[in-house]
Amino acid sequence: MRARELVINSFARLRRSWQTRTLLPIIFAETTPLDLRFVGRMLFHAALVGVLAGLIGAAFFAALEHLQALLLEDLAGYRPLRAHGETFAVHSTTPPPFRPWLLVLLPAVGGLACGLITQLAPEARGGGGDAMIQAFHHHGGVVRRRLVPIKSLASLFTLGTGGAGGREGPTMQIGAAIGSGIARALEVSARERRILMVAGVAAGISAVFRTPLGAALLAVEILYRDGFESDALIPAVLSSVISYSVVISIFGESTLFSHAGRFAFVPAHLPLYALLALPTALLATVFVAALARVRKTAASLPGPTWLRPAIGGLALGAFTTPILALVGWKIGAEGQGLGILGGGYGAVQMAISGATWLPPGWSAVRLLLLLAVVKLLASSLTIGSGGSAGDFAPSLAIGGLLGGAFGRAAQLLLDDPRIDPGAFALVGMGVFYGGIAHVPLAALVLVCELAGNYDLLVPLMLAQGIAFVALRRRSLYEAQVPTQRDSPVHRDALLLDVLRGIQVKELMTRGRPFVTLHRATSAAEMLTHVSESTWQDVFPVLDDDAKLVGLVTFDALRVLAAAPQDAIWAIAADIMQPPVSVAPEDDLRQATERLVANGLREVPVVGADGAVVGFLDEREVAKVHLRAGEATLESAIESTRSPR
Repeated sequence: MRARELVINSFARLRRSWQTRTLLPIIFAETTPLDLRFVGRMLFHAALVGVLAGLIGAAFFAALEHLQALLLEDLAGYRPLRAHGETFAVHSTTPPPFRPWLLVLLPAVGGLACGLITQLAPEARGGGGDAMIQAFHHHGGVVRRRLVPIKSLASLFTLGTGGAGGREGPTMQIGAAIGSGIARALEVSARERRILMVAGVAAGISAVFRTPLGAALLAVEILYRDGFESDALIPAVLSSVISYSVVISIFGESTLFSHAGRFAFVPAHLPLYALLALPTALLATVFVAALARVRKTAASLPGPTWLRPAIGGLALGAFTTPILALVGWKIGAEGQGLGILGGGYGAVQMAISGATWLPPGWSAVRLLLLLAVVKLLASSLTIGSGGSAGDFAPSLAIGGLLGGAFGRAAQLLLDDPRIDPGAFALVGMGVFYGGIAHVPLAALVLVCELAGNYDLLVPLMLAQGIAFVALRRRSLYEAQVPTQRDSPVHRDALLLDVLRGIQVKELMTRGRPFVTLHRATSAAEMLTHVSESTWQDVFPVLDDDAKLVGLVTFDALRVLAAAPQDAIWAIAADIMQPPVSVAPEDDLRQATERLVANGLREVPVVGADGAVVGFLDEREVAKVHLRAGEATLESAIESTRSPR
């Protein structure tokens, strides 16, 4: 009896150890579907992310406004060009004299501070969008907590001293860090962590851009060139709305731009909007190329990495200050900001509604085009050299300036009073960023929210479609992957779709003689049968009606063979495990789940009459999975090799 217990206990330990050794469980990680408990928990967590991101976003916005007022306005005498919704009561009542020499040096000082700080978190350099996307796809949504203070400080120094970038890129990455940090503090699953990270991105954008729906769509769409993260949409919407509500409760509700109350839809103008998409796509391609060129040049510079943002800042100051001084002299407003420094929303406001100092006619067209090119180069110097500033706002500014120039030129050439240059500025803004960021849906909604109506929806759809096709091989974010199928965090789950499409009968081993046992089969008989079998790993135990009642594995028989001599009294009923089987019509996913759950290398296939008709081997399932995985990997590699 002692020997029989020894055999049974040894088999139990062996089965538990096999459960940990099998390779198939890794295939089935994170495949459970959404349920109400998951959704409820996610929405609560997303609300927490929205509150925290809104508070931190509001603090960041206020700190940046104070720092810009202190350094750029009071110290350098520079008057930023602001959009309608960018008003903040920290400005001097008496403007100080313009000091161009300080404006040359300030971006370099800010770049030096940024470079030193980001040594603690190199991923905080640059715009932040690529690093955020990289964290989602390749780090499972894990963003280091230290990124929140480091990215905030680095961006304050970069933007507060005149860096030509936006606030949204930094708050996008800060929001991602907040979502990831809350997820880790709550010890949620990897899937929930990724969703909360995306919710944080939406909340971060909404906190400073004030477009709650557009921010949520952007957060789920920006991760892919041809898709979106559907699981994160509702949590992203909720966190975005809450973040937006927190910010407007502090600073008040206001759209970013002022514009005409309505934009009349004129079908005859649709060809003009379609034509606008072509130069917009061309200029967007130049922007992507300029950013890449500056990054490459900065990487080749001698000296430490932390010095590169300072060099970029010095180049920015030396390049933009003479232009500011010259234009200020021309318009009689020394130190007048033109939207070149900072995010550039003031320049878009000027393109939409004009300005008292903006010259009339073709002079305005030339000035807007000049500012678009200068803004493109200035932003490339800041972001490409490693300055912590976003590429979102400059993209909108460049597109808005080009659209405003195009609309004014069309008005002059066609002498059509129905043409509104502000409408073309808004369309150009959305088309430029939507095209190179591959976020057409988000760009549509963003512009409509900024306009306060959907009057421009049809022109936007037309121009966006043309630019989307023209910019298929160009992307502002190199870390984007084509679809969920190409993302490492989704690849295993998507490969399971292959298993669902194949039935057991297509892979099962049939027609080959196999060994069966009965409950009372003795140890000696079992060992004899095993020696006669050259391929079986699992031996079905049948009752008198040839129905499956249990399984004996080869590992259990191996333990039996090594047991003491008195173990010969053991029978099949002592070492068998409960019956496990699949039907020929089951799919491979169902079959594999049973293999994994029971720690088996193969499983009997039972027909409609209850008789064993064959076996399904784990190795055959693994071959199918590996072939599908290789095909997916080859597709992903090919997509990375194709020119953007």
